[in-house]
Amino acid sequence: MKTASNKRKFREWFSADELHEESKKWFSELKFAKDEQRFLDNMVKDYTLDIIDSDMFKTVQPVVESLNKSEKDLIELFKKVQLHENQLQIMVDEVNQEKMEAAYLDTHNDLAMEVEDYFIKYRDAKTKMFDIVSNVIKRKKQKRLLT
Repeated sequence: MKTASNKRKFREWFSADELHEESKKWFSELKFAKDEQRFLDNMVKDYTLDIIDSDMFKTVQPVVESLNKSEKDLIELFKKVQLHENQLQIMVDEVNQEKMEAAYLDTHNDLAMEVEDYFIKYRDAKTKMFDIVSNVIKRKKQKRLLT
């Protein structure tokens, strides 16, 4: 119980402007991730035959599934951030609504952790995919040099 009250005291330091700025930062990062995912999808499509030829399909399949899950999670997370941003009015409306404001801050904290967790998983899958495609490209170049 003490922990929750400590969190509330800590979160009360955030102003509505700071909460808004953090939400805007999440939007920006999520939009960039969406663009990156389109690039990764195209990259996988472009190198699918080479990946299959290199016998790396079993290695690639879980990474592609992870990226597909990231795409779906991104859509949901984007909606949550949008809804959260729309509810910021609770914090700036000159009406003292302690319970609603505390709930907003709780949601903000939960959302911050969710965004952070999303990017940890997404970056891991993205890095693995770049490594795989990089290896496929190197093998393709080696084959060309040998023939």
